[in-house]
Amino acid sequence: MTAQGSPLRYGWTTGSCATAAAKAAWIALQTGTFPDPVSITLPGGKQAAFALAAHGMDKTGAWAAVVKDAGDDPDVTHGALIRADVRPLPEGQDIIFRAGDGVGTITRPGLPLPPGEPAINPVPRQMIRLALQGASAEVTISVENGVTLARKTLNSRLGIVGGLSILGTTGIVVPFSCSAWIDSIHRGIDVARALNLPHLAATTGDVSERAVQALYGLPETALIEMGDFAGGILKYIRRHPVPRLTIGGGIAKMTKLAQGRMDLHSKRGAADMPALAALATQAGASAELADAIAVSPTVAEAFLLASAQNIPLGDHIARAAYQFASSVLEDSSIALDVMVFDRQGNCVGRSHPADDPDLNRR
Repeated sequence: MTAQGSPLRYGWTTGSCATAAAKAAWIALQTGTFPDPVSITLPGGKQAAFALAAHGMDKTGAWAAVVKDAGDDPDVTHGALIRADVRPLPEGQDIIFRAGDGVGTITRPGLPLPPGEPAINPVPRQMIRLALQGASAEVTISVENGVTLARKTLNSRLGIVGGLSILGTTGIVVPFSCSAWIDSIHRGIDVARALNLPHLAATTGDVSERAVQALYGLPETALIEMGDFAGGILKYIRRHPVPRLTIGGGIAKMTKLAQGRMDLHSKRGAADMPALAALATQAGASAELADAIAVSPTVAEAFLLASAQNIPLGDHIARAAYQFASSVLEDSSIALDVMVFDRQGNCVGRSHPADDPDLNRR
């Protein structure tokens, strides 16, 4: 809900915007007039209308552009200008998709499309084909400032170079669903599996990522930036297993994972401090220390209290997080370990010893 209590406003995917722009350009080629607004059919069957921001036509084809409205979602592409250039081809040919300025090209295996293809995902392609009603045409999708915007995404890690991806499975952006991030997590796993990487690391942020990478010498393609979405990676790896997975993160987020949270964001709730106190007791904390931890305002402060008395709370957090993550994975063939890091990247807790044979044999 918004501050005024009104529902959060839904938005449109880049795939929907590209479809609307392509349809407007194609209709203009057939009729000489650009429809404004232009309506498209979403994958679920509903209709959606889009205003055109700009359009034009010449001897080779037509183009139209739509400004992406992500609603109330904090999407990096909100306000971006999505343009489609449509050029007719000889009758009988299928639609050919091209990456224009600001749209990336796939360079690694494991994604829904093969290397060399423009990063226009399968569902947006289906939407465009439906909107153009069997047309024979070359469709080039561009995104203004797409190269700059792509730096704020995980595209480079996925092997998508030169710009953004044109995304969307429903055509609709649900506010704060962070569907693009979760999709990037899934695609990162797909790429790693296609490359037959034996060991992946899923981390909550840059500090833990750098620490795990340095520890194990992992290539960039083995690194999955899961952020707060522990559920997004665990559920997907359960269905698409890998030989080994290391989960690494800060003290507070790993505490939430240890307490059975799938979403580690602070807005989804604070850590259960009495439960952390009980865990500290298991680690050897005195009743006095446990009481102090139970009323600590933050996990960081509680951890400092435990560290001052040489209580290995980090190891117990890591082991509890391992137990929960293992229950989600439901697959003993995946070698899993969990590591906890402080803000300087020092390992302050781990579920398994560094020389654990169950991990190092894989």
